[in-house]
Amino acid sequence: MLDVRSPGAGMLTPDGKQLFFTWTITGMRQVWRIDGPQRFPQQLTGGEDPTTIADITPDGKWLVVQRDRKGEEYPGLYLLPPQGGALIPISHREKVQTTYQFTTADSKWVYFRANDRKADTYSIYRYSIADRKVETVFDQEGIWSVADHLDTRKLLLVKEVGSNMEEYSEYEVETGKLTPLFGQGERENYQAAYGAKEGELLVLTPKLSEYRRLYAFDTKAKKFSPISPDVKHDVSEFSVDQQKSRVLYTINEKGYARLGALDARTLKPLPLPKLPEADHVNPVSTTRDGKFTVLSVDPGTAQPRSYVLEWRTGKLSQWHAPSAPEVDTSTFARATLEDYPARDGTKIPMFVRRPRSCDGPCPVLVLFHGGPEGQARPGFSPRAQIFVDAGFTLVEPNVRGSDGYGKTWLHADDGPKRLDVISDIEDASRFIREKWREGGKTPKIGVFGGSYGGYSTLVAMTLFAGAYDAGASNVGMSNLYTFLMNTAPYRRALRISEYGDPEKDKDALLKLSPITHVDRVQAPLLLIQGATDPRVPAGEAVQIKEALDARKIPSDLIIFPDEGHGAQKRENQVLQYGHMVRFFQEHLLPRR
Repeated sequence: MLDVRSPGAGMLTPDGKQLFFTWTITGMRQVWRIDGPQRFPQQLTGGEDPTTIADITPDGKWLVVQRDRKGEEYPGLYLLPPQGGALIPISHREKVQTTYQFTTADSKWVYFRANDRKADTYSIYRYSIADRKVETVFDQEGIWSVADHLDTRKLLLVKEVGSNMEEYSEYEVETGKLTPLFGQGERENYQAAYGAKEGELLVLTPKLSEYRRLYAFDTKAKKFSPISPDVKHDVSEFSVDQQKSRVLYTINEKGYARLGALDARTLKPLPLPKLPEADHVNPVSTTRDGKFTVLSVDPGTAQPRSYVLEWRTGKLSQWHAPSAPEVDTSTFARATLEDYPARDGTKIPMFVRRPRSCDGPCPVLVLFHGGPEGQARPGFSPRAQIFVDAGFTLVEPNVRGSDGYGKTWLHADDGPKRLDVISDIEDASRFIREKWREGGKTPKIGVFGGSYGGYSTLVAMTLFAGAYDAGASNVGMSNLYTFLMNTAPYRRALRISEYGDPEKDKDALLKLSPITHVDRVQAPLLLIQGATDPRVPAGEAVQIKEALDARKIPSDLIIFPDEGHGAQKRENQVLQYGHMVRFFQEHLLPRR
């Protein structure tokens, strides 16, 4: 099933003749090139480390690529000739995160950020392609990045101050002057880019309404004017092409991605060509001249396709095809949107995939997403189908704290408030046991997830012991206090706003920690962890395994020595999913 995969949508050269994209067909993400629609692709990078394309320089002479090692999340930045060849390092250092920002229009400078000076501070640098030298551009304290730029004169800088909380400023490179624009002291969510008019920014924010909406911001008048439709859904993302001719945005309509477009100069809606019926249509990249946009189209019933849209003619061209060796994807279950009631009556949305038939009530697996500001969404999923094919109904809830349902929903679980809504985890099980009975039989229910979903799994098995019959936690936090104290420094600064302060909120953190309630565990647990995980250190899995062993509670622990925050290598993913299927079949399926 892991051979069912689609190439990444990719980036098109300005002349429309070559597409560069990421593909996992070798078992690890690598960079590929295709020289025309439906031509044979050429592999450009290799090895065991995940490598992705970040950009094409405007002159077309170089690709800028990112490479990580063993899931450590300390990526480096490299140049790669488009025709293939050796990588030329821009910067890749141990225990340093180096991430791409942009390349100047004259193709002379590659801008990047790195936390080399201090683990929780990101400075802005630029690399001379000709001289292969690095210069410092901006080095103030904080988690900074470049949101946009006007040539090399001005940088639109964003400083992250919390989870979904940003401050924007404009930086004049020659004078070193930093001018605050918005977000300072607000702890509000913003995403911004330069508009087509002088002194105009386009800003995505939920500040002025319940949902994220796109606005034009006048930097002189300090005024926001709405430009996207007034709908009760979040605008999830937007982009402006380099020529400032077109704004593309997507609306998150109950989990489904809907595409919209605006004229960047008039900010009036633009017509779109007829697009394929799909669960999701997402713009991925636009050429610098604005002539072509690469779209990712996920029909929900088959693998996502990549299309190149030529704006002048409205023509859609499919450049490469997905693969599904020895698998009939027409049998895949499509996700349907349903809901269940929380104990206070709130309707919790969930996506459900059902097997074609079961002998009696199908056993159920409840998959909680990560984040916690993530969102379970529909769409084609071979990984979900693995469990459906194994005989399980798969349920993916969007409990309170999930993204995509407005800011009240998103912030319902911030800090100690999580105590008020964590019961959404147990209520999913209550609903399934009561409403999905067949012939007087109650279905067996398992729970699993990764990262925050792994934490949710451990909460389900400890704080709400008895609600689920088996649980599999992948890179989940067992103790929120030790997690915050040991996670990577840059993440600690951002995660505190989500989970709580280790000093001020220590009591709530411990009360919400699964390890505090480990004595309650009644059902078997499977723990999966990467040894090099910088987000959720391996100690989180080890300490709850030791606590379970001390109480003689059945559990298994799998540690991948060459993985970080989730398995990336194909052979490790095979083991991860295989062991989860084996575990749930053993404990949830009727014995024969």
